[in-house]
Amino acid sequence: MKNLSVGTFIHLLFSLAIVILTLTIYFFISWNNDKYKIDEVSHYKLIADAFLSNVQLNPTEEQLQKFYKDFYVKPVSVEKVKEEIENEGQTIFGGQSMFGQVRVFETPKAHYIYVQRLGYNLMLQDNRPKNYTIQIAIGIGAFLIILLVLLYLAILKKLHPLKKLHKQIERFAAGDIQSRIDYIYNDEIGKIAKSFDHAILHINRLIASKNLFMRNIMHELKTPITKGRIVVESIDDEATKKILIRAFDRMNELINELAEVERVATQNFTPNIEKTSFSQIVEKAQELLMIDKKRIEMDFEDFEITTDVKLLALALKNLLDNGIKYSPDKNVRITARDSIIEVISKGNELKHPLSFYIEPFSQEEKRSSGFGLGLYIVDSILEKLGFTLSYIYKNGENTFKIKSKKAKRKPKRH
Repeated sequence: MKNLSVGTFIHLLFSLAIVILTLTIYFFISWNNDKYKIDEVSHYKLIADAFLSNVQLNPTEEQLQKFYKDFYVKPVSVEKVKEEIENEGQTIFGGQSMFGQVRVFETPKAHYIYVQRLGYNLMLQDNRPKNYTIQIAIGIGAFLIILLVLLYLAILKKLHPLKKLHKQIERFAAGDIQSRIDYIYNDEIGKIAKSFDHAILHINRLIASKNLFMRNIMHELKTPITKGRIVVESIDDEATKKILIRAFDRMNELINELAEVERVATQNFTPNIEKTSFSQIVEKAQELLMIDKKRIEMDFEDFEITTDVKLLALALKNLLDNGIKYSPDKNVRITARDSIIEVISKGNELKHPLSFYIEPFSQEEKRSSGFGLGLYIVDSILEKLGFTLSYIYKNGENTFKIKSKKAKRKPKRH
């Protein structure tokens, strides 16, 4: 029941109510018909016994009329109804007593009671008011069913704006951050719509503020980095000069990566998807890494993959950089089997779950190099490209896995 939608729950509720009401009316009518037949037979038997017992007392015409009135019957000619009974009638009761015998006939027009006593024959017509119990029950049942249907339609109409609200929210979630939620009524749905519309405006303001902040801070950082890089060229100490150049290059590289991640993180970002080979992505990652290729051991069969080459190479580059940076032998290994890419390096096990490290600026206490953005950048890119990142530690090795269902293996040994 917890997983049922509101619409489905309402359909089930009203369907069940209508079925129960229909069955109740059906069983009531069946019970009433049976009860009516039993009461009818008892009534006619009482009339017959009463009439036969009175006939032997030779009642006057006045007494007979009173009898007819008390029992709601009237005498009719046997010849007059004989043809009607023979053609359309059926016997519903027959019996006899010490006073005589009686038979009750039913025709579409009326009920007739035929009484016989020692050659005395009398045909009586049941003159009671017609019983409308069944018709009333059917009418009430039909009214209640129609009322339930009208309530059902009214509730569905009332909930219909929820579908429109759901579509507008989905459009916003899909990246149309400029979409607005419109609802003119001030009911509960209207209040939800207005609250969400206010949230959209607030989110848009926050996004605009964040983008402005990122653009400004990147611009402000680029200037001193560029000036520092120029000044470094004038240093005579080659060792110091090399260290400072690497530091400035690393900061400049980090700013470019952050700019790329911010671009990827926007809702309306569309990756540049193309078909390539995994070896080309590895090659691109090595170029970005700018280190000796001998530090990277490759153990995979090349395969085709459809993705954004630049972004996946950037993600792979950050995994390789982390592996080399934090492993004691400064080496890393890449494997790719069954569409699973693995970056493996020796080292200590991570102290926290992977979710801790994919948050920006997350580092373990002893790690002093870097800014704690590597895995954040990797996770942001992979999520946008439809990949997943996982981590395991086994036999003294850290393994980061990238899983993709799109890769097609195509043997080509490296």
